[in-house]
Amino acid sequence: MRLDRYIANSGFAARSAVKKLIRGGKVSVNGAPVKRADAKIDENADEVRVGGELIRYDKFIYLMLNKPQGYVSATEDKRYKPVTELIPPEYAHYNAFPVGRLDIDTEGLLILSNDGDFAHRVITPKKNIYKRYYAELDKAAETADIQAFEAGMEFKDFTAKPARLEITADPTRVYIEIAEGKYHQVKRMCERVGKTVLFLKRIKIGGLALDENLPSGAARPLTDDEIKSIFE
Repeated sequence: MRLDRYIANSGFAARSAVKKLIRGGKVSVNGAPVKRADAKIDENADEVRVGGELIRYDKFIYLMLNKPQGYVSATEDKRYKPVTELIPPEYAHYNAFPVGRLDIDTEGLLILSNDGDFAHRVITPKKNIYKRYYAELDKAAETADIQAFEAGMEFKDFTAKPARLEITADPTRVYIEIAEGKYHQVKRMCERVGKTVLFLKRIKIGGLALDENLPSGAARPLTDDEIKSIFE
């Protein structure tokens, strides 16, 4: 990769500014000054520094977002605020997009990435990755509801795979796990058994749990172990 592109893609500075830094002798590769913007480097092996500061370039980014209500799972929207507005400035240049969706009034765990293959593996029903939600209902859940979820449900536009319903000590508060992510799926499945969802929060995707210390509206990079846990 060209040296100027590597530094620019890291988010350090715009490409025009990077070229000035290189010409000014501010950039070194493996400890040696380099003054050619088109110098080729190995982005997986070479050490690049600008003014002594180590530059790291990652082709892909994977962020955990604690989505608040009032945001839509989109990169842009004419009516509502897209979740991409919540991406920290230092990651904005990666052009990450939401992996899957959460309704505008649903909060909790949402992954943002620019890795299309990764996104497909997370959201495809073929991988059977269950998403876990905490829900508050207008009526008490019953044992018969558990059986209805386990049997799967057929709707006009799709057939829901067998789902899991866990009733807590307060039967109006439940946990639901689904392997798809269809539009309003959790709410529609609850309506099928005569309940209305009053509050909904996603707390887990596969083996990845929402960081309890991550404030609402905040995002942070996923660790390698967290990324792996999604598919375990």
